[in-house]
Amino acid sequence: MSLILYTYWRSSAAYRIRIVLNLKGLPYEARPVSLIEDGGAHLKESYRAVSPQAQLPTLVDEGQIVRQSVSIMEYLEETRPSPPLMPADARGRAKVRELVLAVATDIHPLGNLRVLKAIEAGFGADQAAKEAWSRRWIANGFDGIEKLLADGTAGRFSFGDTPTLADACLVPQYYNAVRWGVDLAPYPTIRRVVEACNAMEAFRKAAPEAQPDAPASA
Repeated sequence: MSLILYTYWRSSAAYRIRIVLNLKGLPYEARPVSLIEDGGAHLKESYRAVSPQAQLPTLVDEGQIVRQSVSIMEYLEETRPSPPLMPADARGRAKVRELVLAVATDIHPLGNLRVLKAIEAGFGADQAAKEAWSRRWIANGFDGIEKLLADGTAGRFSFGDTPTLADACLVPQYYNAVRWGVDLAPYPTIRRVVEACNAMEAFRKAAPEAQPDAPASA
């Protein structure tokens, strides 16, 4: 098996890559790296040798190491172009990238585990405050994404009627929204798109609870 994915069941960035791999029908070896146990296996030197930033996910393709989820998605699209997860035209690709980055750079970093730990350690945020923080920034991002999806380019999925990289980013962020208790009533288009995605086996197989390292109670 040529593809190795360093992953963690609840990492939304790794979740994106699992979706892409499944949509493309690519078998891979999952190597779980816990973000929680023993202070975080991602912080150990053994994993830093793979990812100097100590972040997930990391993809290894026959010795070629690719880091950062957006880079990994683009790499897989370029090296395994079938089935395509990007539109054929430049305007369409720009729209999908806009949606990808609305999640990957605007929402996700603010709810990252290390950020939540930092506001706890540095500012005394308790669990309720961390949850409120997460809800605030997910809702802020979803406010914009809902409008972006309403410009006529969304079909059954975020762009048109076939899944794209935008859906691979949206679904994990929606999972986080549910986890943190975000009011999702204001986002009918997002909810409809996520429902269409989760009807597909590729998305269901990538879900956190379906991963080998998920705890039995998940």
